[in-house]
Amino acid sequence: LCPGSGFLSTQSDCGMAAVWQQVLAVDDFEEDPRAQGARGHRRSVSRGSYQLQAQMNRAVYDERPPGSLVPTSVAEASRAMAGDTTLSENYAFAGMHHIFDQHVDSAVPRLQFANDDKHLLACCSLDGTLSVMALSPPPPSVRLTLKGHGGPVTDFAWSLSNDIIVSTSLDGTLRIWNTEDGRCIREVRDPESSELLCCTFQPMNNNLTVVGNSKHHLQVVNISTGKKVKGGSSKLTGRVLSLSFDAPGRILWAGDDRGSIFSFLFDMATGKLTKAKRLVVSEGSSICSISARSWISREARDPSLLVNACVNKLLLYRVVDNEGTLQLKRSFPIQHGSQHVHSIFCPLMSFRQGACVVTGSEDGCVYFFDVERNTKAIVNKLQGHGGPVLDVSFNCDESLLASADSTGMVIVWRREQK
Repeated sequence: LCPGSGFLSTQSDCGMAAVWQQVLAVDDFEEDPRAQGARGHRRSVSRGSYQLQAQMNRAVYDERPPGSLVPTSVAEASRAMAGDTTLSENYAFAGMHHIFDQHVDSAVPRLQFANDDKHLLACCSLDGTLSVMALSPPPPSVRLTLKGHGGPVTDFAWSLSNDIIVSTSLDGTLRIWNTEDGRCIREVRDPESSELLCCTFQPMNNNLTVVGNSKHHLQVVNISTGKKVKGGSSKLTGRVLSLSFDAPGRILWAGDDRGSIFSFLFDMATGKLTKAKRLVVSEGSSICSISARSWISREARDPSLLVNACVNKLLLYRVVDNEGTLQLKRSFPIQHGSQHVHSIFCPLMSFRQGACVVTGSEDGCVYFFDVERNTKAIVNKLQGHGGPVLDVSFNCDESLLASADSTGMVIVWRREQK
C-alpha cells in the first residue's frame, strides 16, 4: 500500500509517499485560540480570496441550441432563482472556513456532505476509520468516528435519509453504520475475499447497494439481509474503481483500472444487472471518478457524465441514449496522472445561466470549470492543500465546499457573502 499514490496503486514506487506526510502550513491564517492544540478542530480564516480576478468579468452567453447543457440567455425564471449573478460571482470563495486534520497521517480518498444538508459532512480514510463532522452549531467538530474496518477504507455513501452510511475497505468487507450513534449495524464479507474498492446506493431503493471489487466484479447487495441479489452481478475488464447511477436509478455506469466505462441496465423490480455498452476512454488509464447528472430545468435537459481518468484531463460526456452510450462533449486540462482524483457537478446549476463542475488535482488545487465556455473555462481556483486533492463535495445550497487530500487534510471553504 502506497499512501501517497492512492489506495489502489499497484506500483512499487512509493518514493513520493513521504512527501505527502507533511502537515499543511497555515501561516497565512488566523487560528481560533480555542482550537490550539486540539487535533481535528483547527479553525482558520483566510485573509484573502483565492478567486481568479481575471475570471471575474461578467460572461456573455449567446442563445443556446436545443440540447444545450444550460438555460438560454433569455431564461428569466432560472436566472431569477440564481440571483442574476455570473458563475464567477457565484463561485467566489472568501477562504477557509475550517480545517479538519484528524486523519492527517493517512490519505482521505472520499468525502461527502449528507443529502440535502448544509452542515453534516463525512469522510473516509486509509487509516481504517470514517469521520462524521458537524459544521454547525459552531465550532465545527468531529461528531462520530466509525471504527471497525481492518484495513484502509476506500469508499462510502450516505443513504437518502442520512441515517445510514455504507463503506467499503481493503479488508474485504462492506459495513453498514448507524449515523446517530456510530454503531456498525452489519458486516458483509466479499464472497471472493477480495478487496472492496467502491460502493453506491441504488437511488430509488436504498435497501440495495452496488459494490465493486479488486477481482473485476460488480455485485448488488441487499443491506437488510447482507445477501447478494440474484442476477445482480457482472464482470469488468479490470478492478472496479468508480460507480454512478443516473437519477432514476435505471442506468449504472462503472469504471475500471483498464480505462473502460461500462453501462448497465438496472431492473428496478429484481435488482438484476444487464450489461449494455462499453467505452474505452484510454487503454490502461484508471477511471477514478464517475458522476452522472440529468439537467431538468425550465429550459434544458441534457443528461451528462463527468469523468476523471488518469489522462491529465477532466472529461465531460453526453449520455445519448437509454442504454448509457457516451459521447465526449468537452475536456478540461488538469494534473491527473496517477492519483485517484474525483470531481462533482455543482448542485444548483440547473437554475443558473451557465454550468459549473469542480475537480481535485494532483497539483494541490481545486478547480472550477464553466462547461459552456469555449475559452478561459476556469471560473475559480482554490489553493491551500499540501498534497494532491483527491475529492470535493458541495453542501446542498453551495454555501460550503469541502476538499480532501492525500495528506489526510480536509478543508472546508466558505462562499463569499454578497
